[in-house]
Amino acid sequence: MSGAVISRVQLAAAHDGDAELVVTLRFENGGESLVPLDEHAVRVLMESSGANDPDELVGKGWGLVRDALEASSNRFMNSNSNTQ
Repeated sequence: MSGAVISRVQLAAAHDGDAELVVTLRFENGGESLVPLDEHAVRVLMESSGANDPDELVGKGWGLVRDALEASSNRFMNSNSNTQ
């Protein structure tokens, strides 16, 4: 698989004290980026990847992370448009 893949997952505390999942993306050149995911993004990522356990995310492509972040962000956009 070309592009970045998930190389590590770990549970962390967000600034508000809620739990979040931090995934490490490893790029083909060896570089790494940490990406924190909120609860909504984690649910989307787990469902779209078919993973039952966070450790099963290792090796999955970065596109799934991108899509989960987008879905999480879009839920706020959709709720704001309903209140206007």
